Amino acid sequence: MSSLTNLDISPITTPEALNDLIIDSIQDIKGKNIVKLDLRQLEDAPSDFFIICEGESNTQVRAIAENILKRAKEAGAAPFHVEGQRNGLWVCVDFFDTIVHIFHRDKRAFYQLEDLWGDAKMTEYENL
Repeated sequence: MSSLTNLDISPITTPEALNDLIIDSIQDIKGKNIVKLDLRQLEDAPSDFFIICEGESNTQVRAIAENILKRAKEAGAAPFHVEGQRNGLWVCVDFFDTIVHIFHRDKRAFYQLEDLWGDAKMTEYENL
C-alpha cells in the first residue's frame, strides 16, 4: 500500500508535495527506474523538475499516467497539458513546475533524457 494513500487528501501547495504524490503514484503501478531531476540550478531549463520512469508495456505506461492524473486531481493539482496517452510509448504530463515523463522501456533508452540534462541533481527511487 502506498505511503500517501492513508493520509487525508489535502490540496497540493508545494512542488515538493506534488513530486512526492507523483512518485508515490508511479510506485503504486510498479513503475520502474524512477528518477527526479532537479533542474532549478540550470539555465534555460523548461521546468524546475523532471520525473522520469518507465513501464514494461503500453498498458502499464498508460496506467501510470492515469494514476498520476487521478491522484493529482483528487489533491487539487491539474496538469497544464498531457501528451501521448493514446499510444502509451511516452506519456508527458506537464504540471508546469514538474514535468513527468513516463516511457516505455525502449523509448526511454532511445531519448536518454537523464543524459541530456546530466548537469541536474538526480535522485533515484527504489523499484517496488
